[in-house]
Amino acid sequence: MVHTVVQVPVSKRRRVITGGAIFLVGLVCALLLGMGSRSGYDASFQLAPADASIKVPNLTLPARLTGVLLGLVVISFGTFHIVRGFSKRSMRWVLAATGICFMVAFLCWAATGGSKGGTLDLLGLLQQSIFLAIPLILGALAGVLCERSGVINVAIEGQMLAGAWAGALFGTLAHNLGLGLLAAVIAGGLMGLLLAVFAIRYYVNQVILGVVLNVLALGLTGFIYDALMQPNQDTLNNPGFFAPIKIPVLGDIPILGPLLFNANVIVYLTYILIVVVDVALFRTRWGLRTRAVGEHPEAADTVGINVFRTRYRNVVYGGMVAGMAGAFLTIGAVGAFSKNISSGKGFIALAAVIFGRWSPRGAIGAALLFGFADALQTVLSFTQTPVTIPSSFLAMLPYLATLFAVAGLVGRVRAPAADGEPYVKG
Repeated sequence: MVHTVVQVPVSKRRRVITGGAIFLVGLVCALLLGMGSRSGYDASFQLAPADASIKVPNLTLPARLTGVLLGLVVISFGTFHIVRGFSKRSMRWVLAATGICFMVAFLCWAATGGSKGGTLDLLGLLQQSIFLAIPLILGALAGVLCERSGVINVAIEGQMLAGAWAGALFGTLAHNLGLGLLAAVIAGGLMGLLLAVFAIRYYVNQVILGVVLNVLALGLTGFIYDALMQPNQDTLNNPGFFAPIKIPVLGDIPILGPLLFNANVIVYLTYILIVVVDVALFRTRWGLRTRAVGEHPEAADTVGINVFRTRYRNVVYGGMVAGMAGAFLTIGAVGAFSKNISSGKGFIALAAVIFGRWSPRGAIGAALLFGFADALQTVLSFTQTPVTIPSSFLAMLPYLATLFAVAGLVGRVRAPAADGEPYVKG
């Protein structure tokens, strides 16, 4: 028996609006970025560190020609979608290709700002993107674990903050970064337990509860920092940080080696968690029960699944993963705790969950996108572009990327059916 999948046709109005937006992006690539690049200048991109054992030549592109050609490609996408329309599945790839074309054209334009053009450290930009995306990836995984079981986790920010504080404090007291990481995971788990108790047992509104827990974490960690950690930096807030570990052989692979296999322990643990969460959620009995509880808890209960236990367990797991994200901010990066060190990263991670359609892979892709936007504003602040970009605008880039990404999905994505709905057993 052959099963055919029927594609619901996209309305002409939506097709014209989406295609027009893509067409407009193509015009920006061709006219503003392509023709706006300095005539005759090449854009050069560094693809390997200076001390790499295997030398990789720089990638050099004619900036103006590249921008114009990429713009024409995007314009053709927009035109075709207006006239005929891409299928829903194909549209994802079209949007991804459009984003890549725009970014390559933008980087080519940015690299021509010097007197003779310039070399942009593309490998460094990608390394920084992954580095900045790690806490967002962990936070997004925490959100997926909770929301797939039906509990909204707005408290990712507070769980991160608690983990960052515990990692720095206990790592310093124990003179052991491993114990600091363990303390961060436990602190995040305890915050997750608070969320679970009030949301599942006492039916508190989960969005309001998440905001309250964020304020609690901010106030409590800020008070302890002012009262104890700041006056005693050497004895209470000086844990150090995990040094990068280069994996033999893999670390020497051109481009991918320094990009993925020369990082600290928390980054490698993140790689493992990405695989574990994705496989467990869609390939195991636990994952099936989790998704059943998140979609239809009453039906899950009738077949013997303990809804309350499943939700408790997942919310605590999510808190532990978010606590690890907080540990990365202190003992994985700067080596000390400061007030509000998470700086909204928990909310960006929550946006990544929505943008990624409550899927681990989608959430990770969204987190990488937001990490790239954050890294780009750092790189551009040290790059001489053809037109000076205000520093205040550069600082807004990661938040603008988050805003546009989520706003573009309003009304087009569906959360798990029971997400945010307390379950009252009859």
